[in-house]
Amino acid sequence: MAQHPPMDVETTAADDTESRQALVQRFARVVSLAMIVLCNAIVLVGLWTSGINLDELAATPDVFNSKQDICLRLGWQSVTGAADPVPFCSEWIQLSDPSGKTHQIQQEIILRHGPDGQYYVDRGGHADYRLLILMLFVVVVIACGLVAKWYLVSRYRQRLESIVGHGAALVH
Repeated sequence: MAQHPPMDVETTAADDTESRQALVQRFARVVSLAMIVLCNAIVLVGLWTSGINLDELAATPDVFNSKQDICLRLGWQSVTGAADPVPFCSEWIQLSDPSGKTHQIQQEIILRHGPDGQYYVDRGGHADYRLLILMLFVVVVIACGLVAKWYLVSRYRQRLESIVGHGAALVH
């Protein structure tokens, strides 16, 4: 019967701790990658189901500029402070736009009479909270992903320590 060389208990415990740490780090990397994919999928599905158009959400209203655009159609709008309706360009071509498509004034645009006698587009003070809600949703998804990763890695570490505590060997 072959005899095994005497094993150093401290070396075995250190090797066991190092191998457990390596397993935990590998598991943490796998969980991180899975959470990145899962959280991005959740954000994209949430964005798709909400129907928010990011191009429309972040864009400023399209307004006629007499120095750079050519007016195609005039419209009339009543303005507070003016006795008669005021003519304004409701459809135009932007000379800087290579597509050549026509631009139209949006229905929610309001004209106001300026102190200098000119008429200006009132950009209004109404806020669109859809972008804020979208950003809060992204932050919540990321926070939940981090908490889930922390929970899964700590559970895995505890399971490895309990296996070693019961005297079972780690299987790679």
